[in-house]
Amino acid sequence: MFTAQDILDIAIRLESNGEKTYRDARGHTENEDLKSLLEWIAREERHHGRWFAELRDRLSKGEDDHLLAEMSKALAEDVVREQAFSLQEVDFEAIANPDEMIRTFIGFEEDTIAFYNILRTFVDDPTIAANLDQIVAEEKKHIAQFKALLSSP
Repeated sequence: MFTAQDILDIAIRLESNGEKTYRDARGHTENEDLKSLLEWIAREERHHGRWFAELRDRLSKGEDDHLLAEMSKALAEDVVREQAFSLQEVDFEAIANPDEMIRTFIGFEEDTIAFYNILRTFVDDPTIAANLDQIVAEEKKHIAQFKALLSSP
């Protein structure tokens, strides 16, 4: 069975990978608007990762031990197996243009939101739920900003 610690480790890894990927991507585009957006989102992902790490640390001290307690191994394995959840590396050499890069990142953000929405169904602490909802809202904002760059000349 996956523990809450395991699930939070996945969330931390998602955010860490996102931060690294967005920082790396800056060197693979000449589009200054995209570079600026990637840097801003990388900082947001770092902030999200820190929040999940703090929550994991609280759990390791026995606080909020009810969090995710009922999440079964089968469900968690199915969720993780079916989604990439931004854990794979991006081959920037295979990306032909900024629009393709942006679409790739939109997919990553959508995967992350899907994972957090599943995670959210197992959270009964109102403070944790509100923080997780805020992170989901920020991830949705990332998508909107990426999409705005797709539609710009």
